[in-house]
Amino acid sequence: MAKDKITIVGAGNVGATTAHIAATRQLGDIVLLDIVQGLAEGKALDIAQAGPLQLYDSNAIGTTDWQKTADSNLVIVTSGLPRKPGMSRDDLLTNNVRIVKDVSQKIAKYSPDSIVIVVCNPLDAMVYLTAKVTGFAKNRIMGMAGALDSARFSYFLAKELGRHSAELSRSLSVKDIKCLLMGSHGDDMVPLPRFTSVNEKPITELLDEKKIAELIEKTRKGGIEIVNLLGYSAYYAPAAGVAKMAEAILKDTNELICCCAYCESQYNVGGHFVGVPAVLGKNGVEKIIELDLNNSEKAEFQKSLDHIKQLTSQVDKLL
Repeated sequence: MAKDKITIVGAGNVGATTAHIAATRQLGDIVLLDIVQGLAEGKALDIAQAGPLQLYDSNAIGTTDWQKTADSNLVIVTSGLPRKPGMSRDDLLTNNVRIVKDVSQKIAKYSPDSIVIVVCNPLDAMVYLTAKVTGFAKNRIMGMAGALDSARFSYFLAKELGRHSAELSRSLSVKDIKCLLMGSHGDDMVPLPRFTSVNEKPITELLDEKKIAELIEKTRKGGIEIVNLLGYSAYYAPAAGVAKMAEAILKDTNELICCCAYCESQYNVGGHFVGVPAVLGKNGVEKIIELDLNNSEKAEFQKSLDHIKQLTSQVDKLL
């Protein structure tokens, strides 16, 4: 049986780490592409040589040649400038429009039947750009953001609950936390405490409103905290997020994962890419899950959506 072919555009920290995780999970054969001669080739060779130690048979090659990406089943776009201290995700817009536009044109040319996951920032705007340039069906284009933001929220919750309760600290695992999150990938993301639970118990019954608000703010600032510490963007957790999405698609698991997906009538979005809970499978986004939001949650989601609309309007002006 032929293996799926996965192209990862960009051999920087996120791209290379994604390639390694995809290889260890044996998701398919991997083409790691970068414009820097030798970068993708070297990292792919290193990943391939780890196979006998980590017991995976995924083939990994590196290249600067787009022809070697032809007929990929899945393309993951990690190219684009990363954030530096003092920068917001929106600050990357102008430069990354140019980069992602070129990448999207090549994806459409060499892998016209592929599913595409976008990782670069500003995320929601780059997903919109990719869809517009490729012309692909909307279910085949999505962005990795909600998976990462949900993971950050789950981590902060697990850490806090472990301190909060001696009983919980003996048994609590991040695996016990089910977290849903919506909206843009930025400061106006919308974590949903009412739909977040620990062993099926809502966190609203475990933590008070003030503490939950503090953890939501930590989640919103989770990315920039790492940027300020490292001097560049996070990559282990983003790579884990995109690998999780890739696995759901390539293995057709129909798993519920928060991601940036196209919504029309859902949540009255009216035709935009925005972070929502979605079921991912062999066709990409199989279904958008509609939650019964209260008025406060609806208002926060609308604020986030309005920000996305502003960004996509700027993208249109730059094209």
